[in-house]
Parts: sequence; structure tokens; C-alpha cells
Amino acid sequence: MTLSINSLPRDLGGGLIVRRSQAADADALATFYSLIFKLRDPEQPNPYIADWVRDLACGSHPTFHADDFFLVEDRNNKEIVCALNLISQTWSYAGIPFGVGRVELVATKPEHRNKGLVRLLFEELHRVSAKRSEMIQAITGIPYFYRQFGYEMTVNLGAGRMMLKAHAPALKADQTEPYRIRPAREADLPFIGAVYEHACRRYLLACLRDEQLWRYELAGRTGLNLNQRVTCVIESAEERPVGYLMHAPVQQGATLWVHQWEMIEGQSWGAVAPSVLRYLKATGEDYQAQGKKSITTKEDFTLIGFGLGADHPAYRVMESRLTKLEEPYAWYIRVADLPTFLRHIAPAIEQRLARSVLVGHTGSLKLSFYRQGVRLAFEYGRLMTVESWKPTPDDEGSAGFPSLTFLQLLFGYRDLNELRYAFPDCWTENDEAAALLNALFPKQNSEIWAVA
Repeated sequence: MTLSINSLPRDLGGGLIVRRSQAADADALATFYSLIFKLRDPEQPNPYIADWVRDLACGSHPTFHADDFFLVEDRNNKEIVCALNLISQTWSYAGIPFGVGRVELVATKPEHRNKGLVRLLFEELHRVSAKRSEMIQAITGIPYFYRQFGYEMTVNLGAGRMMLKAHAPALKADQTEPYRIRPAREADLPFIGAVYEHACRRYLLACLRDEQLWRYELAGRTGLNLNQRVTCVIESAEERPVGYLMHAPVQQGATLWVHQWEMIEGQSWGAVAPSVLRYLKATGEDYQAQGKKSITTKEDFTLIGFGLGADHPAYRVMESRLTKLEEPYAWYIRVADLPTFLRHIAPAIEQRLARSVLVGHTGSLKLSFYRQGVRLAFEYGRLMTVESWKPTPDDEGSAGFPSLTFLQLLFGYRDLNELRYAFPDCWTENDEAAALLNALFPKQNSEIWAVA
């Protein structure tokens, strides 16, 4: 079936209609998703997904509107058969902000799969995201599937470390706890926001948050929303805030998970870590005693998990205690207009060039993606032109990247040598082209805590 969208709502025939959501759809959407993403043990509707959907659909989310679900409805029985949504937000690339459309909650009833419905909804979502001037779209999801819609797996997702709770250091009998962890209040949000913003500088890509989003993180989510977090402030004995901590509100399996932990500039992580670990151990034991566990949790609390990404300062001061590694998965990223995005991040490209062995470079760099390409022209270190360019048999360009693999280089996921090793049809024309690509697009870690 070949489908396209001219306007919504639209009748597809056979009782199916494509439309945007309304606030009145909140319960129907929650029911639809809770059944598609059922809990497996025991098998039952998923309340964590259902409450997330209700929080999005009710209209209280700072960046999500009641019509930001895109759905296919069967008018014969008034049931939703396919849906996804668009969560608008702002990310940064080397400190340069840009709009992002996060795609989430892609789901189809089994009997309606393989009919082109998801592709149709993606087309509409991409159109709306472009109207919002969102330069990229991003999604977390199952292997391969979203490559069909122009996405490439190209940024680390979900890495972490774990430790046995028994490895939390005990407080000596004659010692007073040097740091305390207390629940955050709304008055703490400017401090937390500033610490988070400074921490984002470690990463190539990061998600930006304003005060409205921080208020939502603190108290905006309801029920069992799977994105619910406990937000805490870390204070010195003199009640001076030195950092913040965010962890799960329940025990999940045998683990209490930490999702955010950041410190002010100039504060020793090593000095604070023992107090944080003791707090987490005590909190996990309290959760177990009170029965504050996820629905499927049957284990006793034995582990503290740090879902802080592939690399984080906290790991370096707990090295011997971190006994288990959670390997990263990957974000899918789509860049609809690559020349426009490259022009937008030109200050970062020029800054890298200025610090490289090719400082002051003049010349062009033609990037071939085989069927199409991009040309970058530099004058004395300034990026003067970024334009679409088409390779020909007489001009194959300066470097070649099959399919969407250049995005891995652009977003620091792989360096040039790694790409050339993995893809024999990734190549560079000469040493200058290789040196220029290495200078402009170095490998760099990202940690994206996206708005949800």
C-alpha cells in the first residue's frame, strides 16, 4: 500500500482515518499503549507507559501539545490502531542550540502491521517538525527499523555502571556525615539548572532545559509515569549546595538507579561520593522495607546502578566498586537538510579548524554520499559556503560515505579511521582530506537526557 498525506484528518478507506490527537483521546491512547507495551512478567497492561501517555496528552507538559500524537483510528469500532508522537525540545551541538523533534511511542496493533501506516505517520510528523524549525529528529527504538525512515544510529544511548550495595563505604563511628542529600525544592531549580548547564559542556550533544522544564521534572509527572524521578540537592555540612542527584522513585529489579548526578565546578567528586553512596544504600533499603518496587520486581535490593552514560566523572572516583558495565545502545538521528545544519554549526567547525594542524585552511571539501553530496568551502579558516553537490564520474569528491554513515562522523560517534575500517566504501581522496575531516569532526562523547 502506498500512502501519502495531503491534509488531516484524512480518510484511508475501510473505516481507517488519520488524524492528530485531542485532549479527549488521553484515556484511549493510554489504553492502546499499555496493551501494546504489555508487562511480560506477569503479562498485564503497562501502567508506567499508560501514565506517561496521560501526562503527555493532558496538555500540562511544557513542550508537548494535546495534538502531538499522530494516530490512525478505526472508525468501525472507535479504536486506535497505530500511533506515535512528537516531543519538541532544544539540544545543543558543541554549545550551539538547535530544535529537535523527538519521536516516541511508535506502536501498531499486530493485525494492522506491514500496511504502511507507520511510514504515513512519520511523513506527517516530519512535516510538522520541519514547520517548527526542528533541524533533526531523534528516536530511541528497536534495531534497524527506523533506518527505513531516514534515521542513522549515531549517538550513544543508555550506558552505565553498577555496584553492589555492600560496597558503599560505612561511616566511621567517630565521623559526622560531611555531605547530606535532601529533597529538592522549587527554589533550588535555578541552582540545579546552572549545574546541569555547566555539565553539558562535557558533551558534544546535550539536551537543554529551561526553568519550566525543571519545574516539570520536579513535580509535573503523575502516577507511575516511567520518567518519574526523585530530585535531590547535595549540601555540605554548612548547608552549601554543591550538586544535585536524581534517582528512581522505586526499586527496579535488584537495583536502585541513579539517572543524574552532577557537581559544581571546583568541588571534589571524591570527597562527596562516599556520602552519596551511603544515601543511595539507605534509600534502596528503605524502598525494600516499604515495598516501593516496580510491579515486576521480586528480588531483594542488592545493586546501585548509575545510568550516567558511557563516561562520567563519578565513575572515576568509584572505579574499584563498579563491578558491572552496562554497554551503550544508540540513538537514531535524522538530519533532513544537512547543508542547513552544517551552516548552523559553522562556529564550532571553524573553532575546531582554528585549533588544528590546518589552521587558516583555504579550499573545498566535497563529501560524496554516492547519490548526492555536500560541498564545504573555506577561506582562511572561515566556512564560507555549504551547499548541496552531486558527485559525478569525473568528480567523485574529496571523501565518500555510504548511505547515512557521515552522520556517525558528524555527531562524534565514530572517527574517520573507524568508519573506514567498518565500511570499505568509505574513503578519502588524499592526506589533506583526511586531516581536514579529522580536524572538523573529531570523535566526542555525547550524553543526551532528552525531554520526555
